[in-house]
Amino acid sequence: MYPGRWAEESPDRNAVVHATTGETVTFAELNDRSNQLAQLMWAEGLRAGDHVAIFMENHLRYFEVVWAALRSGLYLTTINRYLTDEEAGYILDNCEAKVLVTSNKLGEIAARLPEFAPGCSRWLMVDGVIDGYEPYETTIAACPARPLEEEPAGQFMLYSSGTTGRPKGILRPLTGASIRDDAGPVGALQQLLWGFDTDTIYLSPAPLYHSAPIGFCTATLALGGTVVMMPRFDEIGALRAIEEHRVTHSQWVPTMFTRMLKLPPEDRTGFDFSSHRVAIHAAAPCPAGIKQQMIDWWGPIIYEYYGGTELNGLTHVTSEEWLAHPGTVGKPVIGTIHICDEDGRELPNGEPGIVFFELPEMPFRYLKDDAKTKDAQHPEHPNWSALGDVGYVDDDGFLYLTDRATFMIISGGVNIYPQEIEDAMILHEKVADVAVIGVPNEEMGEEVKAVVQVADGITADDALAEELLAYAREHIAHYKCPRSVDFMDELPRLPTGKLYKRIIKDAYWGKTGSRIV
Repeated sequence: MYPGRWAEESPDRNAVVHATTGETVTFAELNDRSNQLAQLMWAEGLRAGDHVAIFMENHLRYFEVVWAALRSGLYLTTINRYLTDEEAGYILDNCEAKVLVTSNKLGEIAARLPEFAPGCSRWLMVDGVIDGYEPYETTIAACPARPLEEEPAGQFMLYSSGTTGRPKGILRPLTGASIRDDAGPVGALQQLLWGFDTDTIYLSPAPLYHSAPIGFCTATLALGGTVVMMPRFDEIGALRAIEEHRVTHSQWVPTMFTRMLKLPPEDRTGFDFSSHRVAIHAAAPCPAGIKQQMIDWWGPIIYEYYGGTELNGLTHVTSEEWLAHPGTVGKPVIGTIHICDEDGRELPNGEPGIVFFELPEMPFRYLKDDAKTKDAQHPEHPNWSALGDVGYVDDDGFLYLTDRATFMIISGGVNIYPQEIEDAMILHEKVADVAVIGVPNEEMGEEVKAVVQVADGITADDALAEELLAYAREHIAHYKCPRSVDFMDELPRLPTGKLYKRIIKDAYWGKTGSRIV
């Protein structure tokens, strides 16, 4: 299933709606424009297995670029629109894209990209052009709107967010199937777990370059549903969009929940959520207190999954299951979970270790980096792979995540997981965001520090630091409590919810030149 089918059955039905302006793209328009771009890329000599890229803000044109690649058997890389020219240029060159589509809004960054990617042969820009780029709209308008004679299914080749180092290209094999065959693995999960269908109206409040938003939007369209795209997240705008567009399904990251919950009560009430049946969250750990408040507010429509862009495994939990097992990210629906120590030995239930998923075969590799691919595999079982998360499984088979392995604090030989501390401190009414890190301590090796972004209207001072330390001691075992609190105007967090804790930590360990990549 893909937009071509829905263009035939209901051409004038909305495929995508801009949540703010109300502009729309019908299935007929999406089908025709994606065919035109597919024809252009075919004429350029691109064939199944070649690579293309998009570097664009949330834009209605985004979806036709996606479908042009997917109906041509191509790999598509969506580049983080917040990157610098050097960072975006690295990805563009590394993925060996032959075509780039970008926007005039990002023209200042886009202007230098050709310097970094000499192998890219076509440079297209929407909403006007700068030197070195062709006008996207008129260029594809010269191409026929008919489908290619063969339409093999393409694939996303996305990059990790780089929270712990250089972004890695995640390469999964092409299936060899036709784009007409099915809606792909995400579409299958949408149907099975959350009831997506042609009546679905899906709210996407996150950046489209990220794997979950673009994957869910694409699968929604494949199933014949409608995507309501927010240009960027804002709390009131998201709540209003649910009411105005009669949203049935949505997806969030925990920081969005936190920001909506910290709205004044009068700003959260008065919206009609009667159409809203399913609210999904993922991408980052959700503090248990925040999730409980969301269930109290929206009802038991909150669903969570845990998995990575690598699609090496997936867990899922309903509201009812979570209430019976607070803090869990669910049971596996893809793959078998193994919890192992650093030497690869399996650990008993309840004991935290590296989370591995077992599949019949390794489902991905990191582009041009066999060493990193090997690092993700179990030392004895190459079909077991890990994303670097630490967690444990209870006796009922539910997985709980404790933290990223790279952010574990070792203080006096004791392992301390920052996530537990962050989950407690974020519930304080004066805290807008918090990161807990290990900083140097001559005696203990590391000590625990909290770095806090205060809520609007709150003064960050020594008195508040003492208040937060006291609050932590009330809710967390003393050996885990922060020894100190520092303040930042804004923590380095992407709109995807990913916290660049490495950036914060490096400053305390005397490392220089650390950037978001």
